[in-house]
Amino acid sequence: MEGLKVSDANLVIYVHPSKSKKVSQAVLRELGAMLLKFDERFEGVLLAYEANIIDKSAKILSGVHPYFGVTIKAKLLLFSPKPNMLLEGKVVKLRQESIHVIVLGFASAVITDEDIRNEFKHRTKHGEEMFVSRANKHHVIKVGTMVRFLVKSFDEEILHISGSLVPSHTGSIHCLEKNSVEGSVTSRSRKKTRDNDRESLLQDSVATDVNALLLNNDHQSKTKKQKTSRIS
Repeated sequence: MEGLKVSDANLVIYVHPSKSKKVSQAVLRELGAMLLKFDERFEGVLLAYEANIIDKSAKILSGVHPYFGVTIKAKLLLFSPKPNMLLEGKVVKLRQESIHVIVLGFASAVITDEDIRNEFKHRTKHGEEMFVSRANKHHVIKVGTMVRFLVKSFDEEILHISGSLVPSHTGSIHCLEKNSVEGSVTSRSRKKTRDNDRESLLQDSVATDVNALLLNNDHQSKTKKQKTSRIS
């Protein structure tokens, strides 16, 4: 899935003097408070981190409420979706006018009916709403389906994504991957058939050339015998 990246960062974490004896725990607590929030410094939502304190001689900052400035080096896993990226998520709600998806368990996405391609038709079967492809009846999107969709926009403040199912390479991941595998097998099968046909034609051509050579040699042999007989 696109929209994920790993970034190296040098950070300064501010710790209250009362936590001076447990600096490591305090730093981890501060980093934990940054999880699942968009941070402009990183241009993404922090999903996970791995941090090492590189400056243990922290200095107290001047002010009414002094804090320790602890320098750390961290590796960050960030979620930073951009327009036209492909994301994957689970359908949690579906209506004729929209499909609601959860991405990575925390970000919400909505795909409105105007962004669902005409290939899909809304149906209700046994009280369950779903979108079914007109081109492939096995391509079904319903609650619980894992879908791949295109990003239109991302609201960083509320972590909300506007998505699209207009491109042909979007929809149910299971169906898309199944079609991809079948297409690959069919392509290999066609290539093998073409290779076999070329090999057969080559064999026929070689056989024809050999036969022609044999006939030519036989003709030359008979001609030599006839000339020898006349001389005798």
